[in-house]
Amino acid sequence: MARIERRFVCQSCGAVTARWHGRCDDCGAWDSLVEETVQPKGTGSAAATRGRGRQVALVGLDGETAPPPRILSGIDELDRALGGGLVPASALLIGGDPGIGKSTLVLQAGARLAQAGKRVVYVTGEESVDQVRLRAARLGVTQSSLELAAENAVADILTTLSVGRAPDLLIVDSIQTMFTAGFDQAPGTVTQLRASTDALIRFAKARHTAVLLVGHVTKDGQIAGPRVLEHMVDTVLYFEGERGHQFRILRAVKNRFGPANEIGVFEMQESGLVPVANPSALFLAEREEGLAGSAVYAGIEGSRPVLLEVQALVGNVAPGSPRRAVVGWDGNRLAMLLAVLEARCGLELSGRDVYLNVAGGLRVVEPAADMAVAAALIGSLLDRPAPEKAVFFGEVGLGGEVRNVTQSELRVREAAKLGFTQVIGPVPAMAKGAGVRTVPVRHVGDLMAMFSPMPVRARTARVRSGVE
Repeated sequence: MARIERRFVCQSCGAVTARWHGRCDDCGAWDSLVEETVQPKGTGSAAATRGRGRQVALVGLDGETAPPPRILSGIDELDRALGGGLVPASALLIGGDPGIGKSTLVLQAGARLAQAGKRVVYVTGEESVDQVRLRAARLGVTQSSLELAAENAVADILTTLSVGRAPDLLIVDSIQTMFTAGFDQAPGTVTQLRASTDALIRFAKARHTAVLLVGHVTKDGQIAGPRVLEHMVDTVLYFEGERGHQFRILRAVKNRFGPANEIGVFEMQESGLVPVANPSALFLAEREEGLAGSAVYAGIEGSRPVLLEVQALVGNVAPGSPRRAVVGWDGNRLAMLLAVLEARCGLELSGRDVYLNVAGGLRVVEPAADMAVAAALIGSLLDRPAPEKAVFFGEVGLGGEVRNVTQSELRVREAAKLGFTQVIGPVPAMAKGAGVRTVPVRHVGDLMAMFSPMPVRARTARVRSGVE
């Protein structure tokens, strides 16, 4: 009889070690090593298996290959994030913070597909059937033919689905609650996650079923478990946004069948998640003209242009270390931009508190937002509003130069569609749009000359409030 091997596996990165340590040597996580038992195969059988493989046919790159078929979910923004819809025999993983709307979205999508005549099975390992029914009643989808079960044993789920017509979509909420028999580890551990996901993916390939897995995230915003879980699936979607905001962003960070970094925008309402066809207009709906420290950024998220409001507040010189608070942007990039504005433009920012916010809850990672952030900082420091009906984009280098960005024509057209009349950005990138005047900028210091004195309305309000 083969000897049972004992090992310790890190639940953060999946590293394996023979002894327990308080800290993982690979990822540095504390108290993340969990003991697992493995029944090794005999060396004789392993040696005998070598050389028994079948011969694999090798083909060239040239040949006609049809694109994968798609199943439209009926939710336009979800189909956009997926690159055109669900692909049969594929595995999708969707993650997000607790309460952000993952279960709501997958239940809505499953109900829409079931209403269109597809067979959809929803398996929950976290809630009871009655709890899911209550959510369905709130969403108004109780008349859907979606099939529901509360189970967390993968073998029982696959045995049930092996009888009759294969489902077009299988929803598992959540993968961290599933377990596979034959392993001593608890659900949610590395071994159970890998085994359960592998069994579900093999079922998807064999029965031509799209499998949608809902995953928990850690406090760092990453899907719980090692990165191997994301490597196993075909598509990884992240739900972004603050629970205090009504907007939700569904971002594709990995997609084998479509473009990555594509986004879908939703608005959380009492009836569920509602797709937003024109997110730019919604993000700027509450923006007020003539306010110092506000600038409109023309960005690109995936393949769609999006206009966002960037807000900055520069405080007075304070003793001690100045405070830096950033929401929706990279804090390290803000520190770099503050250093450039001080060294290249002569602005005194090192001793001041700086607060930066991207309104709407969307997180911006594109370097083209540098110009809009710089305009908001300069406007707040000088207490002057940005030019009226103007949008900004462009990357700022360490020398203060404004560098070119991609897809400038899309940005200009989006600004013109929403009624903006000025586009301020780098010289090579400026493209003409109907009714829009382009203002090329070579150096970030040129922005200071564009800020006009504060309007009488805003200055009067400041006087009444006792600021002046």
